Amino acid sequence: MRLEEQDASQNVEDRRGGGGRAGVGIGTLVIALAAGYFLGIDPAVILGLASNAGSPASAVRPAQKPPATDEMATFVAKVLGSTETTWHAVFNEAGRRYQEPKLVLFTGATPTACGTGQSAMGPFYCPADQKVYIDLAFYRDLRERFQAPGEFAQAYVIAHEVGHHVQNLLGISDKVHAAQQRSRNRAAANALSVRLELQADCFAGVWGHRADSMKKILEPGETEQALTAASAIGDDRLQKQTRGQIVPESFTHGTSEQRVRWFKRGMESGDVRQCDTFSAAAL
Repeated sequence: MRLEEQDASQNVEDRRGGGGRAGVGIGTLVIALAAGYFLGIDPAVILGLASNAGSPASAVRPAQKPPATDEMATFVAKVLGSTETTWHAVFNEAGRRYQEPKLVLFTGATPTACGTGQSAMGPFYCPADQKVYIDLAFYRDLRERFQAPGEFAQAYVIAHEVGHHVQNLLGISDKVHAAQQRSRNRAAANALSVRLELQADCFAGVWGHRADSMKKILEPGETEQALTAASAIGDDRLQKQTRGQIVPESFTHGTSEQRVRWFKRGMESGDVRQCDTFSAAAL
C-alpha cells in the first residue's frame, strides 16, 4: 500500500507491555469462545461478566502514543487516518458530523467498556467506548493461520471494525441489538448479526474505493488481498476447519462467499447506499 502521503491518526492508544491487563482464567476464556462459536453469544459479554462487566478506568494503563519507530503501529495509525478522511467526507456529504473512534493497541488482554478484551477474540469494536481494539499478533494469524497475507488484508481488518463504528454512529447497531433482544429465536438473532457484519464488510469496501480514488493507495493486485482475508474468515470456512461440519443457523458473520460479495460491492461502488444488507432479499 502507498501510504507515504497519508497522515497518521492521532487517535491511537498504546497499551502494550502490560499495565492494562485484567485477569480472566483460561477456563472462562474457553467457555466464552465456545459460547460465541456454538451459540452465537458475543464472547465479550461473558468475559465482561467474568471481569465485572466494566473495569474501573484506573485499571487501564494510561494512554500512550506508539513509538515512531514501530513500523506496524505506524501502518495501523495511517490506515486509521485514511478511514477518518473517508468517513468525514461521507458524513459531510450527508450533512452530518463524523466522530472519530479511538484505536487501542494491546497485548493479551485489556479492560474495555464492553468487558475484558482478549486477543483470542481477534480485533473488535466496543460501541460503549467507541474504540477499536487490536492485538497486532492477530496479523501473524491472518498471514499464517488464515493464509491471507498483505498490507491491504491487514487494512481491511481495521476498516471492518471502523465500519462497526459507523453503524454505531448511524444508530444501526442499536436497532439490530434491540431486535435481537426481542427475538426468542437464536437463529433469527444470528441472522441479524450476519447482516450487521456483512454491512461492515461493505463499509470497509466503501473506504477502500474512496481512499484509493483520493490518494491512489493501492498497488496492483492488492484488492485481492482483502478478498482473500474476507473469504478466510467466513463462518462456513471456519466451522469446516474447526468442527468438520457447517451449521448455517449458528452463523454470525456470514459465509466466505457473502463476505467477499459485500466487500466487493462497497469496493466497486464507493457508495454507502449500496450497503443496505437489511433490505437485501438475498445476501
